[in-house]
Amino acid sequence: MTNLHELYQNNYTAWSEKTAELLRAGRFSELDIEHLLEELASMGASEHNELENRLTVLIAHLLKWQFQYQCLSDKWKEFDGRSWRSTIVEQRTRIAKRLRKSPGLKAKLSEILSEAYEDGLELAIKETQLPASTFPAECPYTVEQLFDDDFYPSQD
Repeated sequence: MTNLHELYQNNYTAWSEKTAELLRAGRFSELDIEHLLEELASMGASEHNELENRLTVLIAHLLKWQFQYQCLSDKWKEFDGRSWRSTIVEQRTRIAKRLRKSPGLKAKLSEILSEAYEDGLELAIKETQLPASTFPAECPYTVEQLFDDDFYPSQD
């Protein structure tokens, strides 16, 4: 039998297939526990990061919608926010899908949301070039509003 530790280093796909085979067969003593734990931890971090990234983009676009939309639509009559709306819809769809696939992330949602708001705020400031003082220091949207397909904040 190929040493799983070496297989992990040289052929990740073969390692993962062999690991799955050993797990299905209940041959736990043959597993490469060190790398298996590393991969499981990485999967969790990857899901966390994806959710945080999508929330960051969603929040940035909601902030732009709320604090810059009116200014742009007054300046350019053809501006209707369609691309922002598309991004908001896309992010909400992807977030809902991620939470369905990984329901355990819901328990970490408030922590992830806090991190995402900081990044979304920074992104909105950079993209709009509005002063930071334009935006709230804390996330003005509830979790329900963030995930509500019909919610678009009123323009201030």
